[in-house]
Amino acid sequence: MAARGLHFQAKRQVVFLFLFGGACLAGSGVRHYSVREETEKGSVVINLAQDLGLKVGVLSARNTRVVSDENNQRLLLDPQTGDLLTNEKLDREELCGPTEPCVLDFQILMDNPFQIYRAKLRVMDVNDHSPVFRDKEMVLKVPENTAEGTAFRLERGQDSDGGINSIQNYTISPNPFFHLKISGSEEGTIYPELVLDQALDWEEQQELSLTLTALDGASPPRSGTASIRIVVLDVNDNPPLFAHDLYGTQIPEDSPAGSLVMKVSAGDTDSGVNAAVSYSLLDASEDVRTTFHIDPSSGEIILRALLDYEIVKSYRINIQATDGGGLSARCAVLVEVLDTNDNRPELSISSMTDHIAENSPETVVAVFKVKDRDAGENGKMVCSIQDDLPFLLKSTVDNFYVLMTAGPLDREARAQYTITITVSDLGTPRLQSQHNVTVHVSDVNDNAPTFSQALYTLFVLENNSPALHIGSVSASDRDAGTNAQLTYSLLTPRPQQVDVGALVALDAASGQLFALRALDYETLRAFEFGVRASDGGSPALSGEARVRVVLRDANDHAPRVLYPPRNGSAAGACPELVPRGAEAGYVVSKVVAVDGDSGRNAWLSYELLQATEPGLFGVWAHSGEVRTARPVSERDAPQQRLLVQVRDHGEPPLSASVALHVLLVDGFSQPYLPRPDAPAGQAGQAGQAGVGGVGGEAGQAEALTVSLVVALAAVSSLFLASVLALVAARLCGRGGAGAGAVAVGSGCGVSVAEGRFFPAGAGCGGVGPLVDVGGAGTLSQSYQYEVCVSGGSGTGEFKFMKPIIPNLTAKVTGKEIEHSPLHSGFEFKYE
Repeated sequence: MAARGLHFQAKRQVVFLFLFGGACLAGSGVRHYSVREETEKGSVVINLAQDLGLKVGVLSARNTRVVSDENNQRLLLDPQTGDLLTNEKLDREELCGPTEPCVLDFQILMDNPFQIYRAKLRVMDVNDHSPVFRDKEMVLKVPENTAEGTAFRLERGQDSDGGINSIQNYTISPNPFFHLKISGSEEGTIYPELVLDQALDWEEQQELSLTLTALDGASPPRSGTASIRIVVLDVNDNPPLFAHDLYGTQIPEDSPAGSLVMKVSAGDTDSGVNAAVSYSLLDASEDVRTTFHIDPSSGEIILRALLDYEIVKSYRINIQATDGGGLSARCAVLVEVLDTNDNRPELSISSMTDHIAENSPETVVAVFKVKDRDAGENGKMVCSIQDDLPFLLKSTVDNFYVLMTAGPLDREARAQYTITITVSDLGTPRLQSQHNVTVHVSDVNDNAPTFSQALYTLFVLENNSPALHIGSVSASDRDAGTNAQLTYSLLTPRPQQVDVGALVALDAASGQLFALRALDYETLRAFEFGVRASDGGSPALSGEARVRVVLRDANDHAPRVLYPPRNGSAAGACPELVPRGAEAGYVVSKVVAVDGDSGRNAWLSYELLQATEPGLFGVWAHSGEVRTARPVSERDAPQQRLLVQVRDHGEPPLSASVALHVLLVDGFSQPYLPRPDAPAGQAGQAGQAGVGGVGGEAGQAEALTVSLVVALAAVSSLFLASVLALVAARLCGRGGAGAGAVAVGSGCGVSVAEGRFFPAGAGCGGVGPLVDVGGAGTLSQSYQYEVCVSGGSGTGEFKFMKPIIPNLTAKVTGKEIEHSPLHSGFEFKYE
């Protein structure tokens, strides 16, 4: 092929030379010149004078000049030498491009005469350019199923040179698939073609790279290259292919919707559309379609709905892969659902007893079964209850448990139990459930009633109104219901005890105590009785307590004056005698009073209300002693009347008053001195006795002796009767307000027993008569005082000497009263 191209080019050059030579021979009208391209500026093309056969001077004389058809003046005429010179460096490729031959037309003009010569300048080519391809890389797409021998025309190279210097041949790099074929065109150019020698396989080789070389005809030849990238076009001759027919994966059941289950991929050795594989579910059930979704392009299997191991443990998903040409492949995906600990243990009770009698032996409370819907460790369970309860939990078969008591229960210790059964699995994290069982302990009458106090002490003010609520007793029973319903009753009193039923009443339901009648402190100061509380159980149980009722004294007794007697005649017959020489503080008399009450109600105070001489006498408030407040003078009236009031300390206070007659005398020489206001006969007798002789005095002494003997016998009898009465009263109780006998001697005397006054004899020898005051009065017990009148002295003093029981202290409602001999009397000391 290359030799044939060279032959064609040589033939064309011969024809050109022949034509050109003929034109020159015949061209007397057109003159032809030539010059090689790239000739430097100023190079001589030809001596025009010689060529035209003219002298050099003629050219100048005729004003010869060169004119081009174009404005470019590429040639110059040297008029001095006649040479035709290049005006610039000529480039054939620039002047003519690919046109061959490259001829420039110009004219030679002369004047005088005007003459014109037509001329042509041929620019001869020089091989100064190498062949080039417009694209450095040519891409040729060849389907893999193209038949052998198929030719593919390639882009030809370009060479700016012409003639033999232009492209004369093409070559290609060696390869097993193609060879190069050179063909000519009608324009006289050549072009290369690739011819397929061996069938292509896209799956084996998708591309080939070849080098195309273009050569010109110069020697040595210039060349240019281009890269040919042959792209093998795929044909859908291969279906998609999965790596495995069956895939397996696992997914936890608690995976959220949208989770990636797995990704499947089918390979297709084709390309382009033929290799574009799309995925879809094949023969999928409704359950699979609602649970899973496959991405058509990526093959990712996505979870659409939540899984539940307890419902479906595995899924089989059939998948089909289809390429763009319609070929397909199939596989299956086995999805195994993994169990997670998402189910709490469940407890179901088969039987249950919610009431258990106390003191019962071991008793079954409940039978229940536990289960867990999870599997493996997540489904294993342990069951427990609180440790501090008297109950046991025993495991049986098939996850059955028995809840029972550990021993007898005590309702009084605890009446109700709430048992929390906790069932926990062994999963991670552990889940548990709880169930509460309430057990009520039924009561048994095993507790007797007990009173809040073994002894109740109730204080009641005397003279109360009937049906007065004086207090209550209260018992409790640790049992419940009927076993705790209490009934109160009075115990039958023992013999020789107070009949309590006549004094108080007990409410059987509430235990309240009421006084049936008014109580008298002075009659009965305290009494005791028993009460019983019985429950309603069967058999009934009971408890007992003692009640002591203590009466409180009310100020219901006014003070009683024992001395001086309140009888006017007796007082008149026995006035108090005070010598006129008595100094201040002289004891005139002592007012003795008692009070049937006790405590503050029996505390007595004395007060001088009236006196004939207000400043002469005074009364000691606590002892009742009447003393002179100042020395007695001659100016004082011989007869004095004193009014003394005795008052207790009760609320409100009660009082009594007594009149005391005092005679102021000059001395006690006579055993008896009449009052100044006595009758005249009596006074005369007294005066006569005072001044008379021995006969009158002896008569009076004999009469007085007889009277004293009689009085002494009477007083002794009364004193003995009083002592017997006092002993009898104390045996019956201390409630009586008995008063002892009081014997007072002062020339005349008074005996007081049980509130009555009797005359007593006079005279004193050794120890005089006794004044006995019972404990029911002002003092807490009986006291005796010596009372003596010294008849022989003539003073007629009435003296309380000393108590037979000295320094006796008595307690009166929290205060002490001290009795001590002071002068000839006693006094109360309050602290």
